[in-house]
Amino acid sequence: MITNDELFPGGADYYFLPRVLKKEMPPLRGDFPALRRKVNGRPLVWLDNAATTQKPQSVIDALCDYYSRYNSNVHRGAHTLAREATDAYEGAREKMRLFLGAGSREEIVFVRGTTEAINLVASAWGADNISRGDEILITEMEHHSNIVPWQLLAQRGGAAVKAAPVNGAGEIDLSEYGRMFTPRTRIAAAAHVSNVLGTINPVREMARIAHSNGALFLVDGAQSAPHTRIDVKSLGCDFFALSGHKMYGPTGIGVLYGRKELLDSMRPYQGGGNMIRRVGLFSSEYEESPDRFEAGTGSIADAVALGAAADYLLSVGMETIESHERALTEYLLRGLSGIRGLRVIGAVRERTSVVSFVIEGKDPGEIARALDRSGIAVRAGHHCAMPVHARFGVEGTVRASVGLYNTYAELDLFIASVRALSP
Repeated sequence: MITNDELFPGGADYYFLPRVLKKEMPPLRGDFPALRRKVNGRPLVWLDNAATTQKPQSVIDALCDYYSRYNSNVHRGAHTLAREATDAYEGAREKMRLFLGAGSREEIVFVRGTTEAINLVASAWGADNISRGDEILITEMEHHSNIVPWQLLAQRGGAAVKAAPVNGAGEIDLSEYGRMFTPRTRIAAAAHVSNVLGTINPVREMARIAHSNGALFLVDGAQSAPHTRIDVKSLGCDFFALSGHKMYGPTGIGVLYGRKELLDSMRPYQGGGNMIRRVGLFSSEYEESPDRFEAGTGSIADAVALGAAADYLLSVGMETIESHERALTEYLLRGLSGIRGLRVIGAVRERTSVVSFVIEGKDPGEIARALDRSGIAVRAGHHCAMPVHARFGVEGTVRASVGLYNTYAELDLFIASVRALSP
């Protein structure tokens, strides 16, 4: 195993750039218990944030507080714990409304994550609005969760899925994007930030183009919500989906934002308790949004803790987080650029948080395992985005993704470790 002294003969801190160029975040790492552990005898360097983020103590405390003090089902309960649980659950909905800039709590639906949110729209909206000959427009850089639900919808109704191409830099050409709309295009869906390229898509302009062609627009915000301030009204989107575990919250919880008039026009996604107003043996009346989409007992504790995660991010400041992570990403790209045999996938200027690469003659999994021996966690494979990998002529990549708690010293260690693995 290579030691830090061998990697950094002058000391690991600030090895690649002068100290003056490195403005670290406030000391937030102490808020994250998992970052205190060692892996293979080395301090954990968590660069797998695009897959999931570590959790601050405030989020962990929110989970524990629910289960230890007021564990109860929500709504329609007359006892104290039910009222406390309902207040916390609906309070979390209000926190996510504020986090996303939505107009009302009725526009915030709790789901298991981005995947379920997109499936909900494809099933509940798509059932009544997509028919034979209609078109659904996505892009080549989408996560499978923003591809497969639309394929299933198209197959059921005889529609077609079209994909806007990605250029060699990893960008969507807006002129070409606009030309792909036809009178039969019913909905367009796109990632706000690519989980492979780190591309920040111009979703505000993409939404405008979709609306000018009579189509709705959905944003996959899984990779943007933790990194930049979101204002769904400013973006102009009709739907916005996010996952809690990627924004320092728990797994198994996420949010679908939808314009209220759209949500209220959509048929229920699932049937059962809580989503009904009246039930007869042969017909039922449904609640309005969000209740009509939250059948059964939801993930109450996780929703409460997601609200705590939103509180945490806003307390740090989304502008502060975005500035820090963009600087880290630029620094990471600069450090990797001189490594022999290494190729970064995509060269887009408007990017953040994610850097994917290959090294000539090296299997991505082999690289990730070698880094793990030094306590560095990255992701290797296709990252549930096979089409964009095919676009760049590779089957898989190594992906390093930064979060608000990452430091330049960690990137120095990562860059030097990758350099040691190059041909």
